[in-house]
Amino acid sequence: MTLQVVGTGLGRTGTMSMKLALEQLGFGPCHHMVEVFGHMDSAALWVAAAEGKPDWDAVFADYHSVVDYPGAAFWREITAYYPAAKVLHTVRDPDEWFESTQATIFAPHMSAEHMPPPMQAFFGAVLRDLGDKRNDRAFLVDYFERHTAEVMRTIPKERLLVYRAGDGWESLCQFLGVPVPETPFPKVNDRAEFQARAPGGAAAAH
Repeated sequence: MTLQVVGTGLGRTGTMSMKLALEQLGFGPCHHMVEVFGHMDSAALWVAAAEGKPDWDAVFADYHSVVDYPGAAFWREITAYYPAAKVLHTVRDPDEWFESTQATIFAPHMSAEHMPPPMQAFFGAVLRDLGDKRNDRAFLVDYFERHTAEVMRTIPKERLLVYRAGDGWESLCQFLGVPVPETPFPKVNDRAEFQARAPGGAAAAH
């Protein structure tokens, strides 16, 4: 397989809903953080990528698209490796995003030391740019805004769609060149759903 869509948006920007949307539109399977928790042996491939030894063909052997972490942490490398793939950048209000992360993916109980051993090195690699600032509002809001600005500066406009959670099907389907479904756009993995699932260890970014 080869990637047709690369998502560059950070976790908690509607990425689980987008995963389901892309799969419904025929761009699945779609890689997302839940895939790593479901296949923990793949964590080593991401650690290798962080060490400068990526094997993207192995990482995405079974996928046609990717959204969320860990892919978003390697967006430069992945978009360069798959130059024909369209780039989908999911966004939301930066302050709302910060609040969401603190209750979910960056909450204290989600830190690496609480993860299964294969995932500890993985999270250190994927979130290396954040250091010890995962609970620092000013740092994270600035990081979020700089991330979006850098994606928009780097990716050609004709290859990129900036998608705000709640935009629905139309802009996405037009960008991907597919018909608009008659069913509502997926809306899943809100804060309550994430928190209900997280103690089991199969946490994912929304």
